[in-house]
Amino acid sequence: MGNRLIGELPKIGIRPVIDGRERGVRESLEQQVMDLAKAAARFIEENIYFPGGEKVECVISDTCIGGVAEAAMSAEKFQKEGVGVSLTVTPCWCYGTEVMDTDPLTPKAIWGFNGAERPGAVYLAAAMAGYNQKGIPVFGIYGRDVQDAGDTSIPEDVQAKILQFIRSGLAVAQMKGKSYLSIGYSSMGIVGSMVDSNFFQDYLGVRCEFVDSTEVLRRVEQEIYDKDEYDKALKWTKEHCHEGKDYNAPDKQADNDRKEQEWQTVVKMTLICRDLMIGNEKLMEMGFREEGLGRNAIMGGFQGQRQWTDFLPNGDFTEAILNSSFDWNGIRQAFIFATENDSLNAVSMLFGHLLTNTAQIFSDVRTYWSPDAVKRVTGHELSGKSKDGIIHLINSGSTTLDATAQQRDTKGHPVMKPFWEITQDEVSRCLEHTKWPQAIREYFRGGGYSSQFRTAGEMPVTMCRLNLIKGQGPVLQIAEGWTVELPQEVHTILDEKTNPTWPTTWFVPRLDSSDAFKDVYSVMANWGANHGAISYGHIGSDLITLASMLRIPVSMHNVSEENVFRPGCWSAFGGEKTGADYRACGVYGSLYGI
Repeated sequence: MGNRLIGELPKIGIRPVIDGRERGVRESLEQQVMDLAKAAARFIEENIYFPGGEKVECVISDTCIGGVAEAAMSAEKFQKEGVGVSLTVTPCWCYGTEVMDTDPLTPKAIWGFNGAERPGAVYLAAAMAGYNQKGIPVFGIYGRDVQDAGDTSIPEDVQAKILQFIRSGLAVAQMKGKSYLSIGYSSMGIVGSMVDSNFFQDYLGVRCEFVDSTEVLRRVEQEIYDKDEYDKALKWTKEHCHEGKDYNAPDKQADNDRKEQEWQTVVKMTLICRDLMIGNEKLMEMGFREEGLGRNAIMGGFQGQRQWTDFLPNGDFTEAILNSSFDWNGIRQAFIFATENDSLNAVSMLFGHLLTNTAQIFSDVRTYWSPDAVKRVTGHELSGKSKDGIIHLINSGSTTLDATAQQRDTKGHPVMKPFWEITQDEVSRCLEHTKWPQAIREYFRGGGYSSQFRTAGEMPVTMCRLNLIKGQGPVLQIAEGWTVELPQEVHTILDEKTNPTWPTTWFVPRLDSSDAFKDVYSVMANWGANHGAISYGHIGSDLITLASMLRIPVSMHNVSEENVFRPGCWSAFGGEKTGADYRACGVYGSLYGI
């Protein structure tokens, strides 16, 4: 475990604010206010981890904040400590604008304690009004039930909002100052691979780094990689990554020498793409300091098709292994690495990764299969969660091997875990349930190996996608649902109508009364791109909170309204929540825009 990117991990700043009237009022509240701040810090530190496995650290202001001088002292401390997210707590009345945190770039929330003895809720309302008038969005947290004075327990509804806010705020803070690494550029006219560096900078605080694909070839040919690690990686690959059936016509099949060469090449590509993202001290020791520094990339993408793949082995192995929670070095944090250099799907994957700490699925949102179509083609009648139809998620490259669904929770249910919870036995099962057929050479003239598996069992998942709309800007789509498992013979018939050498996930969204979710067909018909990012768990509410922090409106979602948590000022932009979201994001503009 450890932070593999340049820069300290962001901390959480806890601001205990207090009624500043001394000679009786403030003195009676000091202990209660500080104890509430400590309780919030303890709760956060016990429940939030970074994707690298590190525990989150909270920083509490040195004193309670009763006025502008102490607010400035707290701000100075937070700046020195590297605070990236701010949570203000109080059980009492305070002087609204005098004690507030005014940094416009730091996600912030206020927990106004619901107690009858002191008007913490009155301060919350006053502070929210101040923030709204100053144009600084802030999240308001107010418990449903009244608590007694001095009670530092955190009610469940308050816990849920604190965690939702902190997870999303840390995602914002972790992206800032990092890079998107574009290896190659536009793939087959896919607009997501036409990387928009202004979007990345203005909305995410992320810089874009562009490296031509020939840099990968240069490092292969000039052996700019760790040769000891390469030997280890190739040995591991031969032991654990088993070739599948060669679906190419006999006259198109490669001989054994060519297949061996392709295995060697794709393993080298994996080492090199990783080194391009985060660097490698071993390269510095070899005399390649520039190459060894890397690009500080929190996410990346590989163009591949077609200029590379018409000539050299494809990036499917590289993408699948990087996106998995393990490789020849053992169990480790997954990377975010998009096939076809679809930078917008990489962002969508990164959102899911930062919110859940788990590996992410990259897929084509390929085909809607209606119940009638499945019955006509296979004779099988869909039932259970699949009864209204299914969506075929399939893509040659970036799907993590974690998506084989061979990891288990304590009740034996299939899950996708943060890497530090994964066992070696689960890694072995993921690898055993994956084959590596030769790439279909009609698609990939240069050969290579694609991962082949189907997602087992039933898991709660959330599919999302970021799209750029001219005149509007970025918008986010969200669909919570489940993976489902079809009988083997039914899966085989449907799978072979597409490409049986690629990994398959059968997806069913949760339906509701809205136009986009009235049936499974409508979800497919309203999806805004050919790709989607799929994360373990129902995290739509966290994605909505994160999007609001970044000023990205959500165009479609199936999250229940009681779980939608946005800054308080969003309610001032009209009663219809989707329209209000668009209007608020339009007024406040991108988080880092000038």
